[in-house]
Amino acid sequence: MTWNPLRLLSVLAVALLFVPVAAGAATRQQELDTLLTQYHQLRQFNGVALVANEKGVVLKKAYGQANFEWNVPNTPDTKFRLASVTKQFTAMVILQLVSEGKLKLDDTLVSALPDYRKDTGSRITVTQLLNHTSGIPNYTSLPDFFAKESRNPYSVADFVKRFASGDLEFEPGSKFAYSNSGYFLLGAIIERVTGKTYAQAVQERIFTPLGMKDSGYDVSSTVLPKRASGYELGPDGYVNASYLDMSLPYAAGALYSTVEDLYRWDRALYENKLLPEALKQKMFTPGLENYGFGFSMDPLKLDDGKTELATINHSGGINGFSTRIFRVPASKEVVILLDNTSRGDKLKPLAAGLFSVLHGIPPKAPRLGIREMLSMTVDKEPVAKTVARYRELKATKPDAYDFSDDQLNSLGYQLLRKGRAADAVEVFKLNVEMFPQMGNGYDSLGEAYLAVGDKEQARVNYRKAVELDPKNTNAAGALQKLGEQSGPPATKAAP
Repeated sequence: MTWNPLRLLSVLAVALLFVPVAAGAATRQQELDTLLTQYHQLRQFNGVALVANEKGVVLKKAYGQANFEWNVPNTPDTKFRLASVTKQFTAMVILQLVSEGKLKLDDTLVSALPDYRKDTGSRITVTQLLNHTSGIPNYTSLPDFFAKESRNPYSVADFVKRFASGDLEFEPGSKFAYSNSGYFLLGAIIERVTGKTYAQAVQERIFTPLGMKDSGYDVSSTVLPKRASGYELGPDGYVNASYLDMSLPYAAGALYSTVEDLYRWDRALYENKLLPEALKQKMFTPGLENYGFGFSMDPLKLDDGKTELATINHSGGINGFSTRIFRVPASKEVVILLDNTSRGDKLKPLAAGLFSVLHGIPPKAPRLGIREMLSMTVDKEPVAKTVARYRELKATKPDAYDFSDDQLNSLGYQLLRKGRAADAVEVFKLNVEMFPQMGNGYDSLGEAYLAVGDKEQARVNYRKAVELDPKNTNAAGALQKLGEQSGPPATKAAP
C-alpha cells in the first residue's frame, strides 16, 4: 500500500468529526450514572434505571440489591412489581376491545357487568372508570383495609361485591378522585368480554406481541426467576415489606416487568401495533386533573427552575416497590425507574435530574431528607427534642438537608404507625407552622388529633385543609363523618 500523507489527514479529519459526539454521549452517560449513584448512596434509589432519547438507550443500569438477605444484586433484567403503572396496560386492553366493537366507551358499568348494582352502575360509564371520575370509593383508602385485608385472597366477583360496590362519593363525571376500585372493575370487564383471565388477556394482547418476555401478572406463590424482593427503609435500616396478596391490586396494580420491557412498551406507543392512532390518542387526552386513560399529562420542571417538559407519566407504589415512567413525546425521551425499597418520594426529583442531564442542565445533587436524620433519634428521646433539633438544623444548615413539607409529614405518620399519636400531633403542628399554605399538612394534623380523641381540633384542621385545598376531599370526608357538610369524601391524594 502506497503511503499517502494527504489521505491519512483526510481519514483523521473524518474521524475527528465523530469524537465530540462520542465523547459527548459518554460524558452524558457518566453524568447520568453519577446522579443515580448519588441517590443510591443516600439510600434514595435502589433498583434499575433506563434513560433513552430518540436515538435509543443512553443509560441502562442497576443499583443496589434485589435481595438484601442473600446479597443478590439488581440487574437490568430484574423483575419489579409495577403497582399503578399497571393501569396503562389495563387501559390499552379496554381500548382494544373498543376497537374490536366488543365494548363502547360510553357503555354503562351495568351494561358491561350486568351483576353490578343497578342504582349506581347505570350512571357510570367505562370512560369514567378509565379517567377516575366514576365516584366509586377507592378501596385502598378504606379504614384498616391493608391492616385487615392485605393477606386475604379474593375472587374477582367477591372482591367487586365487597370492596368496589360502595355508594358513590359524587356524581359520575363531575370531579376527579383517584380510584383503584375503578381499575379493578375494568379488569372484571376485560374478563367478562374476553372470556379469559385478566392475566391472559394482557399477556396475549400486549406482552406477547411486543416481545415483553419478562412481564406478567405477579403471583406470590410462583417461583419467578430474577424477581426483586420488596423492602422499606426504616430508622434502623431496611426491613422486609409487608405481604400483599396480589389478587387485591389486580388490574389496578398487579403486573411486574423490567426496564427493558417497559422500554419496548414506550417505543410501541409511538406506533400503531396495538391500537389505531385515533383510539390510542384517547389514552393521552387529558381530562380532569390532567388524567387521561392510565396516564397523567403533567409538566416536569427541570433543575434550572425554568425549563419544563410536557410529559406523559404515571407513578406506582405498592408494598416494597415504587415505580415511575416519564415519557416526553416531543423528543421521544423516556426515563423509567423501578425501585424495590419504597422510595417513591425520590423518583420524581431523580427523573427531573436525569432529564436535566439530557438537556445539558446541571442536575441538583440529592440531599439527605431531614426525616431520615430525625428518625435516627426520634425513638430514643422526647418529641420536644426532635422538634428543637429540626429548628436548629433548619436555622443553621438550611442547605444541608431536604426540608420539604413531605419530610415532617412522613415523620409524623411514622409516629402514628407506632402508636405515638400525641407525639405525631407535635410533629404535624411543626409542619403546618413551617408550611402554613399546604393543605395536606392540616389534613394530617387533623388525623392525628382524631387519634388522640380531640375531635374539635380535628375539625379545625380539617376545615383549614379544605379551605387551602378544596381538592383534598379526604379532609372533606372526615368533616362529614364529624358531622359537618364540607363537600363529598374521596381520596386524600392521587399517587
